[in-house]
Amino acid sequence: MSKLIDKYNRRGVRTSYVSTVVGISLVLFMIGLVLGGVFGLDNVQRQAKESLQGDLFFMPENSEADIKLIEQKMKSWDELKEVSFVSPERAIEAFSSDEQNSEEILSIFEGENPLPPTISFRPKEAYANLEGMNHIVNRIMTEFPNEIDEVNYDKSSVQSVNLGFKQFVFLFLVVALLLIIVAVAMINNTIRLALYSKRFTIKTMQLVGATSSFIRKPFLYQSILQGIVSAILGMALMVTLFYAFNNFLETIEISFDPYTFAFIFGSLLVIGVIITFVSTYFALNKYLRMKLDDLY
Repeated sequence: MSKLIDKYNRRGVRTSYVSTVVGISLVLFMIGLVLGGVFGLDNVQRQAKESLQGDLFFMPENSEADIKLIEQKMKSWDELKEVSFVSPERAIEAFSSDEQNSEEILSIFEGENPLPPTISFRPKEAYANLEGMNHIVNRIMTEFPNEIDEVNYDKSSVQSVNLGFKQFVFLFLVVALLLIIVAVAMINNTIRLALYSKRFTIKTMQLVGATSSFIRKPFLYQSILQGIVSAILGMALMVTLFYAFNNFLETIEISFDPYTFAFIFGSLLVIGVIITFVSTYFALNKYLRMKLDDLY
């Protein structure tokens, strides 16, 4: 009979440990989603900003060789992410639609291509705003005053992409803060419930003469291990979810560089260990101070 009781006790301990780890892992997964969402949103914002485009139109006397020379000079500028020469043939292909091909458009103009050669450029994220675009335009007009006829870009698109993301980031941070507060409370509650089932074991150890530090030590070591395992599981769930998103989303790619990945994992590890350790410590103190009659 005693062996059967010990078997069920050990099974109950393992079940309690697994359920605690699973609960904490899910909460850390939520925190990981918040952190990953912050970095993912920054990545999406960078892609949106760097997709903005400007076009350079040149004086009629400039040849394609002159324009390509300007293209090579602009490729070395720190403000620009991408600079490309657009030939008249390429421009007419881009201008044509599904219903009307480039040959039909040329036939309207008696075989002559009305579109001049141009240069298109995309700014880096830091310059993807009105101030940055004005800086780029001023530099272009300063360095090529006799070659450039016009610099064109959509100001409304520049304004909307910056304003829209600012509002979305503020809303996301508010929601993220609330989720983290709820997540921390859930981890604390999970730890307290796990220790509640062991309150008689804690009190028995205390009654037979065990010191408070001796009683705390195995529980605190276990809480650190729980935090580490939970962080690994939470990170694995988060990576799986983002990988699935990338397979379904074709227009936007959610990706993390190694430093971002290490930062998120390190954050989950630190958060998991600290919260489980602190929650375990204070919950233990509660049961160590309680009288035997109050445990029932």
